[in-house]
Amino acid sequence: MVKQQIADLLARRKKRRIESSDLIASAVLIPVFSDQGQYHLLFTERSDEVDFHKGQVCFPGGKQEPADASLLETALRETEEEISLKASDVEILGELDDMPTITTNYIISPFVGLIPHPYPFRVDRREIRQIFSVPLTFLADDANFREDTWSYEYRGHIIWGATARILRQFVELLRTESGARS
Repeated sequence: MVKQQIADLLARRKKRRIESSDLIASAVLIPVFSDQGQYHLLFTERSDEVDFHKGQVCFPGGKQEPADASLLETALRETEEEISLKASDVEILGELDDMPTITTNYIISPFVGLIPHPYPFRVDRREIRQIFSVPLTFLADDANFREDTWSYEYRGHIIWGATARILRQFVELLRTESGARS
């Protein structure tokens, strides 16, 4: 039910694209899964060995490479490299608006995808310190969003920056949809 609601919601809206030769094209996957009837989002925490965003919480993804036919391919390739989630195991539900980073000059194209659970993830320790999930109900509760720092904190993980902005857009879209149906 939530899966179809998300897919329908994303299909009805026009994605806001940002075209800029000054920004580096990148893409992320927002992995959504159901565990015992409750939906969760999967996050990664970057290692201290990567060039950018050391130790930050983010969605799996990265920079578009010349061999990538599309930004969706970028998101899926990077996700498989980082956490061994195969592209064939992801059901793409839609896209969110492009999101620029403030300090590193990236433009992020977020794709929402349903993934199986449980899944035999294997983390690339050079890129990713760990993976964790957060219940969608936690993220949808405004009491868990810190307006002053534009962040969420969940079990010691701080979600901020572009990831929090992407997450906030997703949560607001779901909230608008829920409000329209009630």
